[in-house]
Amino acid sequence: MAVPLGRICMRRTSKLRVCRSAISLSVSVRKSSANSPAVSYVQGQSPEPKIREYFYFIDHEGQLFLDDAKIKNFTSCYKEKAFLKFFIPRISPNELHPPRYPEFPFISPCGRERNFIRCDDRPIVFTELIHSTGEGSDRLCYNGVGDLLSVDFQPELLSMDPQTGRVYYPAPTADLGAGLVKSSLAIELSRCFEYEDTDENKPPRWINWKGTRLALKR
Repeated sequence: MAVPLGRICMRRTSKLRVCRSAISLSVSVRKSSANSPAVSYVQGQSPEPKIREYFYFIDHEGQLFLDDAKIKNFTSCYKEKAFLKFFIPRISPNELHPPRYPEFPFISPCGRERNFIRCDDRPIVFTELIHSTGEGSDRLCYNGVGDLLSVDFQPELLSMDPQTGRVYYPAPTADLGAGLVKSSLAIELSRCFEYEDTDENKPPRWINWKGTRLALKR
C-alpha cells in the first residue's frame, strides 16, 4: 500500500530526532567536518517558530550523512530507501531569501523542516546502470536506491572533466545541472570513450555504446 509522503516525512522526523537529540545533549554546537568550510549550527535548531533546521552531507559515492557525523562511511550513511526516495528528489539550490547558510548550496524541504545540504562534488550521484533486457532504454540510477530513483540513459550526454577524470551526466532536474557518476561506474563507462587523435588530456569526443559510435554532446 502506498504511504503518503507526509507520513514518510513524519516517521522519518520522529525517528531521527532521537539521534539528533543525543548529539545536541553532548555538544550543543558542532563545527563542520575538515573537508568542508567551517560553519556553526545546532542540529534541529529552530530559528523561528515551528521551523526546524538540519544539516547533511553527500559524498562522492552518493551516500547521505548528517553533516556533523564524525565518521562518514557505509555503516553511518542513511540506507532507508523510503526516506531517500522522499529526500533526494526534493533537493534544489539553496535560494532562501534572505540568504541562509550559503555554505550549504542545496536544500531539501520537508514540510516545516529545512534540510541544508553540502556535498563532496554534486548532490546527485549516479551509482548504478541497469541494462535493458528488452525494447526499453537502459536506466541510470542515482544516490544508491536502485531503480526507485532513475533516469533514461542516453550515453551521448555523458561528459568528462579531463583535469579530474570525473564523469558527469545531466541531473534529473535542470536546476541541479550535472550529476556526478560514481567512480566505479565511471571507470566502466570510460572504457567506451574515444578521443580525438587519441589525446586523453582532452575531453572524449565519442562513446562506442553497444556497437554504435555516438558523438558526445557535452
